[in-house]
Amino acid sequence: MKLGLFGGSFDPVHLGHLLVAQAAIEELGLDKLFFIPAAQSPFKPDSRPAPASARLQLLRLALAGRTNCGIDGQEIRRGGVSYTVDTLRDYAKKFPGAELFYLIGADHAARLNEWREPNELAKLAEFVVIPRPGEPAADFPAPFHGRRLKGFPLGISSLEIRARLKAGLPIELLVPPTVAEAIRGGGLYL
Repeated sequence: MKLGLFGGSFDPVHLGHLLVAQAAIEELGLDKLFFIPAAQSPFKPDSRPAPASARLQLLRLALAGRTNCGIDGQEIRRGGVSYTVDTLRDYAKKFPGAELFYLIGADHAARLNEWREPNELAKLAEFVVIPRPGEPAADFPAPFHGRRLKGFPLGISSLEIRARLKAGLPIELLVPPTVAEAIRGGGLYL
């Protein structure tokens, strides 16, 4: 069994995330890909994401009908700072023998050895870099090994979407329609 794990704030989830998921499923031959929203990123200590319940609801809307994708709220349930090693240990225990692939942004690849328990991380999963348009491909530091996705790099960020909302600009072509409707209806990110 091949499982993909896609961690992040998803604040909010957008079409770039969904295109990455599709590319990973196709290129890696995944049986399932899990979106794993962080309670609090260790790399964004001053960031205050939208409430976990809102981010989970937006993910449910974005992934409705996609049987090859799931949502795992374990990091939100644990609370506090989210560490990938804890999540990977959980998957290794729940799915013994499964191949685990962990998706990361291109900006994180070179810094993997700064993550909590890097030697353990490198043993638990193969890391897969998500390309960003215009950014050079970084090499994996030892002891990590991995690969890069080829398909669908898209220059959309959650930060940009939040800024557009605050400025009163449209987001409808950047997120699924149901997500845009829920964001506007809930007054999120204003």
